[in-house]
Amino acid sequence: MRYREAFRLAFSQIRSQKLKSAFAVLGVFVGATFLVTVVSVIGGLNRYMEEDFGRRIYGLNTVTVRRVPSVQFGPSESARRAWRRRPLLTFQDAEAVQAQLEVPAIVGVESHSGGEVQGPDGTTLGNIWLTAASPEYFAIRNMELAMGRTFNEAEDRAGSAVVVLGADAAEELFASRDPIGKTIKVQGSSFRVIGVMEKQGSLLGISMDNRAIAPSHSPMARLVNPAGVVDEIVVKAQDEVAMGRAMWELEAIMRERRGLRPTEENDFELETAEDSMSFWTRISQILYATFPVLVGIALIVGGMVIMNIMLVSVTERTREIGVRKAIGARRRDVVRQFLVESAALSLMGAAAGILFGQVGAQAVSAFTPLPVSVAPVAMVGAAVLGIGVGVVAGLYPAVKASRLDPVVALRAE
Repeated sequence: MRYREAFRLAFSQIRSQKLKSAFAVLGVFVGATFLVTVVSVIGGLNRYMEEDFGRRIYGLNTVTVRRVPSVQFGPSESARRAWRRRPLLTFQDAEAVQAQLEVPAIVGVESHSGGEVQGPDGTTLGNIWLTAASPEYFAIRNMELAMGRTFNEAEDRAGSAVVVLGADAAEELFASRDPIGKTIKVQGSSFRVIGVMEKQGSLLGISMDNRAIAPSHSPMARLVNPAGVVDEIVVKAQDEVAMGRAMWELEAIMRERRGLRPTEENDFELETAEDSMSFWTRISQILYATFPVLVGIALIVGGMVIMNIMLVSVTERTREIGVRKAIGARRRDVVRQFLVESAALSLMGAAAGILFGQVGAQAVSAFTPLPVSVAPVAMVGAAVLGIGVGVVAGLYPAVKASRLDPVVALRAE
């Protein structure tokens, strides 16, 4: 029996038993859908974290000095207590870094907190991201302005009460009016608006434009930190090589300032974008390790269903098998027919799963902040798995059918 004939007979049988065929493909359909959806979501998150998260949050070729890690992945209570005992970062630390760092780099400070902003007409915005930063902040974070200007070194030293607003904050406070030169209140303190940043978009559903940035020595500093304290000292190098050297120099400068002996551990954190995203690497590894188990369970269930339905089909078609063998069909022809039929059933389930997986991935992207990247390799893998499950599940029923005695089979009712 040629393969063309085997395919014709297989699809003829599938069409004649639509309900049974639908149940047969259900398990493979679920497995393929889950495979395509999950791989697309994880792949999208991986690309997003590598290409967007690090660049927008940490900046390119930057090293950050912090008191405690910015991302804490299940620390022990003893680690928490050790972090709380660490000395705070100060403006004097930043000045020492600026003075002693030999590698060419931009050095800035930042402090952050949440707060409330009130517009000239009384419009109040809660939960605004307040930032007290040095003028270098905008260059380090690669931020551009839509209008106005940023504050300068003189304004920072003088502690001028000026502020640059994020796009969303400016729109909410001023609507279509020009905000430049207007006065707003941040936690009750008055600030003059001198600029509005270009729209940054959102990060995992969190707006990057709902913010207000003021000089590091302005009244904003008192709203986000105790006097003289900063959250971060950020160093932006020219390239990766310079960043590595800057990290080494930063560690040496900070250890000297803290009076640490060679055997003592750092009482501060040095972070790059890659270091801070290690938490996502761990999460993605866990996801990649566990979801194949769930896919495998679905495919095993689907294979068992296909096998049982094919065994029922062998019983129902015993007489037909006897007739085929009586007129010259060989055992391998019968095996081929049933294998093609089971593989076709499984492939149909996989194809439907691939389609719905893509739809599911796009739905996740549309209705959640999670980014999605539909992976062709996942679709190819789902198709290959579908055919493989069909062949394995159909092997026993096919062999059983091929071994039927044609005389006995012809007597079957």
